[in-house]
Amino acid sequence: MGDFFNSLLYPIELLVAWIMYGFHQAFTWIGLDPASGAAWALSIIGLVLVMRAAMIPLFVKQINASRKMQMIQPELQKIQKKYKGKSDPESRQAMTQETMALYKSEGTNPFSSCLPILVQSPFFFGLFRVLNGLKGISEGTKDPIGPITRTVAKQAESATLFGAQLSDKFIGAETTTTKVVTILLIVLMSATTFTTQRQLMTKNMPASALDNPFAKQQKLIMYVMPVVFAVSGINFPIGVLLYWFTTNVWSMTQQFYVIRKMPAPGSAAERALHERLAKRGKPIPGEAERKAAEAAEAEAAAERSRQRVQPKGKKRAKKKASSGPVAEKKPQTDN
Repeated sequence: MGDFFNSLLYPIELLVAWIMYGFHQAFTWIGLDPASGAAWALSIIGLVLVMRAAMIPLFVKQINASRKMQMIQPELQKIQKKYKGKSDPESRQAMTQETMALYKSEGTNPFSSCLPILVQSPFFFGLFRVLNGLKGISEGTKDPIGPITRTVAKQAESATLFGAQLSDKFIGAETTTTKVVTILLIVLMSATTFTTQRQLMTKNMPASALDNPFAKQQKLIMYVMPVVFAVSGINFPIGVLLYWFTTNVWSMTQQFYVIRKMPAPGSAAERALHERLAKRGKPIPGEAERKAAEAAEAEAAAERSRQRVQPKGKKRAKKKASSGPVAEKKPQTDN
């Protein structure tokens, strides 16, 4: 199993190694010391930029999928309520079919929002394995990975970030500097993870979409995930933590731009966008259509009101008058 996993990840390791080496060569060409922490740290950041730029379409799809999943929660609850208490296979199958039909009609599914994470995971582990293997390559106990030869590995292994080597971890750290840098990166990584998720839930979701089990689950994840990252982060090399923090900053910035320019209908971000456009005297998207729909609805309501109050015909009025009560005759008196 281990050999299969290694062979599966090796192409990713090779790609990660070439991207990092390419950026390292570029930074060396502009004058940075090839053995400096700055050159290798910037190479890791360059790896993030390449990967996240390639994933922009997936990120936009993730935003839209997450938005739609929140919006269709009332419909999902109706389906669940419809089959509540029914555990027979036919009911279970019918509920699944109706749920999948709803996903299909709305163009989303629960897994769409996980695509960027799933796509990025192999590169995360690829970087982890490259950094973990630097010591073995530099000592000659491990084969080179593409352009990461023994000489290059020695440079990367000795490179430091604020006095801590990029391949060092909190677990087994020999210096206080390494522990401080590791903790700082873990805190930054957790804070940016929380901010990114909170930004999505508080600014880009209508209030109606936040009062359902799915939204509550997402809110719980928003608080739990930073803790999980903080606990697991002590096992990762500093270079991997730098990669993670950088990709979080990219996600946060990219999401801020998408929410600002393409907010969800009915969200606080949409109201803010409309206010900005109104101040600049620019047309509000969908405003003309909304006013036209309101005018059409008002006209239809007026037409229905006219149909309910129909004028009386002359014959009908005369008939009603003739069928009315007969006036009493006054008694005649003798003069």
